[in-house]
Amino acid sequence: MNKVLSVLVDILREPSILVALMALIGLLAQKKKLPDIIKGTTKTFVGFLVIAAGAGILQNALAPFGDMFQHAFHVKGVVPNNEAIVAIALTKYGTNTALIMFFGMIANILIARFTRFKYIFLTGHHTLYMACMIAVIMTVAGFTTAPLIILGAIALGIIMSLSPAMLQPFMRKLTGNDNVALGHFGGVGYALSGLVGKAVGGKNPKSTEDINFPKGLGFLRDSTVSIALTMAVIYIIVALFAGPSYIQGHLSNGQNYIVFSLIQAGTFAAGVFIILSGVRLVLAEIVPAFKGISTKIVPNAKPALDCPIVYPFAPNAVLIGFFSSFVGGIVSMLIMTFTGGVIILPGVVPHFFTGATAGVLGNATGGVRGSVIGSFVNGILISFLPVFLMPVLGDLGFANSTFSDADFGVAGIFLGSLANHGGKGAIIVGILVVLAIMFLFNFRKKAKDMNSDIKA
Repeated sequence: MNKVLSVLVDILREPSILVALMALIGLLAQKKKLPDIIKGTTKTFVGFLVIAAGAGILQNALAPFGDMFQHAFHVKGVVPNNEAIVAIALTKYGTNTALIMFFGMIANILIARFTRFKYIFLTGHHTLYMACMIAVIMTVAGFTTAPLIILGAIALGIIMSLSPAMLQPFMRKLTGNDNVALGHFGGVGYALSGLVGKAVGGKNPKSTEDINFPKGLGFLRDSTVSIALTMAVIYIIVALFAGPSYIQGHLSNGQNYIVFSLIQAGTFAAGVFIILSGVRLVLAEIVPAFKGISTKIVPNAKPALDCPIVYPFAPNAVLIGFFSSFVGGIVSMLIMTFTGGVIILPGVVPHFFTGATAGVLGNATGGVRGSVIGSFVNGILISFLPVFLMPVLGDLGFANSTFSDADFGVAGIFLGSLANHGGKGAIIVGILVVLAIMFLFNFRKKAKDMNSDIKA
């Protein structure tokens, strides 16, 4: 049984396999010819592997930056990181996590089929992380065996449906169509960034992509060049503060610390370039393939894909969002330092992926100002939410890491607060009430349709 679950988790946690299977189902549903099925499925699979490779390169380039920053400025505290906290939690909650993940994906499809929330969440690793957090909170609340799995799966399915739905108005603004959704559990931060963009952007906001460089600096319009040069400056500044002895002794294996910094900056830019290439490849295949699912299996369904899917729409906003979110994390850290209690250190990886995404959506609604301020607010949000999330995670709350992105904080605090104030009964009622409200939207739509028919 454990071996079967292990294989199941390995399959479902891989976005490349999961999305390729969805593409295959969609193409089969459209009764495409065999060569088209093979081509569409394979290119979708390879495209997501390209995105994953780029993300891995980015994380490897950012890891030493985080170490350098902490050493340079002598800060210690909790570093939110989904991968780290899940690795710790799976040793104890692995079986429950796997079952909640599997049945949660089924719940997501059923919700998409029978409600107005037509989003199929396809970011497998984030589904695993959320399933893991739900398993921890439900166990701490006192649930065991079947009730834990059933309620946990329903909760996961709800979150997988609501997060993309909340972001779809901003995705329509960004992409100019309604073909694809955003499936990444930083949704609350991204929506907040989009709203901030609306508030500060004015009537005709200037896009980050329309920044006018002097003629002599025209080469900065190339996103790969601007990202590499900007990261080189940032890396070298932090390296100078960290000092050559620390970097060459602990990070670079003796390589000169300035050379090491330049290589990491270039590697970072290469990772972004690879991600953008993979996104273009996937979008060209998954959207047409998904029409089969949306017409045959779940009418009007939309694929909710990982956050790098938005990066090609505003590459400048990607970098602006990262820096602004990171600054928000630093400001939050300083506030926590002076107020006492838990100090959340700015994790470079979550601030890049969520900050960049917040920057792109903030730019879509509010231009440069929306990108800067919106992603700054995201940085503050993902810094303070973990403070309130950690107490509801039981023994896991005392680990030196925690869940990083906004939706983990919001969902975890919601479930944990219900457990703390009303026990298991409150969690059951809370989950069922949210599910009932989602189904009530169907009746609201039918009532509107009936009114339209009467007026006609």
